[in-house]
Amino acid sequence: MTKEPARILVVGGGYVGMYTALRLQQRLKRELRSAREGRGGVQVVVLGPDPYMTYQPFLPEAAAGSISPRHVVVPLRRVLPHCRVVTGEATSIDHARRVATVETLATEHAGTGPIEVPYDELVLAPGSVSRTLPVPGLADHGIGFKTVEEAIGLRNHVLEQLDIASSTRDPDVRAAALTFVFVGGGYAGVEALAELEDMARHACRYYHNIRPADQKWILVEATDRILPEVGEAMGRYAVRELRRRNIDVRLETRLDSCENRVAHLSDGSRHPCRTLVWTAGVKPHPVLAETDLPLDERGRLRCTATLRVDGVEHAWAAGDAASVPDLAAGGASGAGGPGGEPGRECAPNAQHAVRQARLLADNLVASLRGEELKAYRHAYAGSVASLGLHKGVAQVYGRKLRGYPAWFLHRAYHLSRVPTVNRKTRILAEWTLAGLFKREIVSLGSLEHPRAEFELAAGTGRHPEGP
Repeated sequence: MTKEPARILVVGGGYVGMYTALRLQQRLKRELRSAREGRGGVQVVVLGPDPYMTYQPFLPEAAAGSISPRHVVVPLRRVLPHCRVVTGEATSIDHARRVATVETLATEHAGTGPIEVPYDELVLAPGSVSRTLPVPGLADHGIGFKTVEEAIGLRNHVLEQLDIASSTRDPDVRAAALTFVFVGGGYAGVEALAELEDMARHACRYYHNIRPADQKWILVEATDRILPEVGEAMGRYAVRELRRRNIDVRLETRLDSCENRVAHLSDGSRHPCRTLVWTAGVKPHPVLAETDLPLDERGRLRCTATLRVDGVEHAWAAGDAASVPDLAAGGASGAGGPGGEPGRECAPNAQHAVRQARLLADNLVASLRGEELKAYRHAYAGSVASLGLHKGVAQVYGRKLRGYPAWFLHRAYHLSRVPTVNRKTRILAEWTLAGLFKREIVSLGSLEHPRAEFELAAGTGRHPEGP
């Protein structure tokens, strides 16, 4: 008779989910083998909406064509061969019963409804989602920038606008096609705008009637600075650098409306545009509200510095979903204290997420073996940001860098953080080739509708290009 293995359910296949499962796979080799042989042990189940982890810092370069989109993602099944990977989403979690309600691809297509997945230990790492505001027209015309699909869709869209502007005789249509509005002055907004502006400016040389000066790029930020993570001085430099490239940076300005493809800003200006990218922050994943676990005022899980959900056994969390006291900055004690004082929690970024995931896995293993747990403590090393090809800003261990050195450091740091040697090698090869050859400026927007041509042919009874 086989013995049921203890099940660790990891909700989320992003930074924290993948790195936690990877560490558990390394630390629990014997237990995982026992589970496969039916002798008890431990089973690790990773539940995520996609069968891959997206390395988000490289999305701007994927959008600009510097990196192939398939090299920005890491296949979970390849990295986690000893874990069970399930493609789906948790819709609610009843920790009192230790059961997660899950909607998988199979249940969705079969129409059978969600299933219940029992577990013994829970790791909640669903990440975050875009935070939108009730701006009129935003839901109809806005484009996000959190997934590889959005990044490649935006690349195709920008190049398509150049095609529209080149082929129209209507000056209003042309002006709207060549106006690109980005809302949000954080990493995602600034890096996406800078990389795509670089790409579009390069592409202009292949259009006989479009000059770089014809394009209008606008960055809208509600506060008085951009890139706060790199410090005030480097933030001011970034504004100067962008404005030197004729990018219209509007600080202390909000988007009031974008109905009818016209961006109305709080400073009274209006900008007809066919491209509006929304990167104005993120919020905790909605599944957190569908649990019986304690949340803070921002909707994140209250955690101790040991990455255990505060006051709850057998529940763990880290990354964007967790409010973890920042002991290096004077947060609450890790011996079971609440989530720390306001402003003393770890910032929800990749630097903390990867390190938290490793410690979370170690503490979970220690808990299973009856060993002492360790508190998370990491002094923030600094930040790097790209402002396009060969341009960047950085503040690392108090030292400020800008221009080419910062850009090089940005690439070197993130190359070192991309999982697997396979991905590192492929990305490095692509960068090397990009330095020898010109950028690709092909728009493959038809990829978003792969059946369109066949449907047209089937509907008319002949090939659309046939006689």
